[in-house]
Amino acid sequence: MALVLAELQASAAWAAQRQKQVLVLYSTRRDSKIVEVGERTLPQILDGGLGVGLDYYSEYIDRVRFPNSLYQAGFRDFLRLKYERHEFDLVIAMDDVALEFVRSCRGDLFLGTPVVFFASSNVTKPPPNATGVIAHLNLSGTLDLVTQLQPDIKHVFVVSSPESNYASLAREQFRSFEGRFDITYLTGLATRELEVQLATLPAHSVIYYMSVGRDGAGEFFHPLEYLDRLASVANAPIYCWVDSAMDHGIVGGRLKDQKAEAEAVGRLALRVLRGEQAESIPISSADLQVSQVDWRQLRRWGISEARVPAGTLVRFRELSIWDRYHVYILGALALLLAQTALIAGLLIQRARRWQAEDQVHASQAELRTSYERIRDLGSRLLNAQETERSRIARELHDDINQQVALLAIDLELLGAADRFQTKNLADEALNRANALARSVHDLSHRLHPAKLRLIGLVAALQSLQHELSQSEMAITFRHDDVPRTLPPDLTLCLFRVAQEALQNALKYSNAREVVVDLSGRSEELVMTIADNGVGFDVDAAWGIGLGLISMGERLEAIGGTFEIRSKRGAGTHLEVRVPLSVVQSTEPASV
Repeated sequence: MALVLAELQASAAWAAQRQKQVLVLYSTRRDSKIVEVGERTLPQILDGGLGVGLDYYSEYIDRVRFPNSLYQAGFRDFLRLKYERHEFDLVIAMDDVALEFVRSCRGDLFLGTPVVFFASSNVTKPPPNATGVIAHLNLSGTLDLVTQLQPDIKHVFVVSSPESNYASLAREQFRSFEGRFDITYLTGLATRELEVQLATLPAHSVIYYMSVGRDGAGEFFHPLEYLDRLASVANAPIYCWVDSAMDHGIVGGRLKDQKAEAEAVGRLALRVLRGEQAESIPISSADLQVSQVDWRQLRRWGISEARVPAGTLVRFRELSIWDRYHVYILGALALLLAQTALIAGLLIQRARRWQAEDQVHASQAELRTSYERIRDLGSRLLNAQETERSRIARELHDDINQQVALLAIDLELLGAADRFQTKNLADEALNRANALARSVHDLSHRLHPAKLRLIGLVAALQSLQHELSQSEMAITFRHDDVPRTLPPDLTLCLFRVAQEALQNALKYSNAREVVVDLSGRSEELVMTIADNGVGFDVDAAWGIGLGLISMGERLEAIGGTFEIRSKRGAGTHLEVRVPLSVVQSTEPASV
């Protein structure tokens, strides 16, 4: 007894662990689209969800021949012989024809085997121990899409096989559109006759392709190949109800998604194979219709993409260069921008380096010019110093020394003279002493005008005016708002500049009139000296004139500036500006 129980338990364990055997019955030919999709999707779902191996078998019912009882009997016998040694764990019936066959042969072939089915119409009496998915065909959904894509359509031509059950379903669902369209059913025509008619359809027409497996002449066709043939000759857009027709010349439609159909059946079959009782799983409903259009056909028939309803899947869109290569384009642009930024940075750096080099060269040139100027100025100052020393020495020797010598002689004569000559010699000695004092005073004044500190700039310039007015050149001096007290350096600088300018005018300009104007402003003192002489070349004078250089050096030392405007035959105009750094009183200086 224990041995029998052990054998039973081992047999049950083996049954639970052995490979599952599944038979799938399709209601179409082997080369149909649903078979292609189902054979790819169902094994993938079952293999991935089962913990054991899978023996997967497929058979195909010829929908066109199925109404023939002899065909049904022959197909039943074929399955009995082929699978008499198989014990199926599940039978899957794909669509109504396969479900009808399973129901009729339940006792002969599949007694007790669980059944999972897919149906397009209501199942009033499912087979025992069965469950499934029902997805009703919505053929009218495609006409709803037609009204949105082509609102000017007036004629609809429906193409189907004479024995197709889709034709009767279409008539039933299209009744609501009979007031909107003129609907013509092209059923049971020979292929050549149908092609001629579709090539000469009236304007504002569309074609609704159901399915043609056999034409009115009894010739068999593959439904999709037949659609290709019609699409090549039709003069109107073609629509359909199933997604297998996409890429075969149709514009689109509210299409049944056959992959979603296979996935729904596969998920349900997996539950049964895992141990759930099929009859315990409620039959479910699903909406597998998806609005789809072929972008190429929209363009072919001039249908605006703007009319495509929101949520519609647009397939076979020819990608633009941007859509295809935008990642590469963006990458190339990023690289180009990076390279451009790098090159720009290098160019900016080079420009800055060149600018720095130019500044260095300019600074070197300025330093060299300044050095040459200073060296030239030093040489000129030394020469001027020696010249001035020579002049002072000559004046001391020729004038003052002579007068001192004569004064000494007069004093000697005075000592040896009698009483009658004493008064005359004393008067002459006194005159010589006075002349000597004036000469020494004039020399001292020319060397450094000490009275600047005592009488101020205005009075000093008036004295200079009086001193030089003894020549043939008339000097006019005007002053306005000149502070009473000025810094000594500023006073001496302006006096020397005026002295140098007037001396130059006297020596070189042949001017008959010179005007000196000195005016005080809020923050500076301005002095202008203008003559009506012969003028000179200012640029040329800078290279040889020590007077101009000395003016510039004096004014630069106190922060002043000056400008000379002159040309030959037009006189000379000198303008000097100096800042008032120290001002003790803003009252005008006394004249």
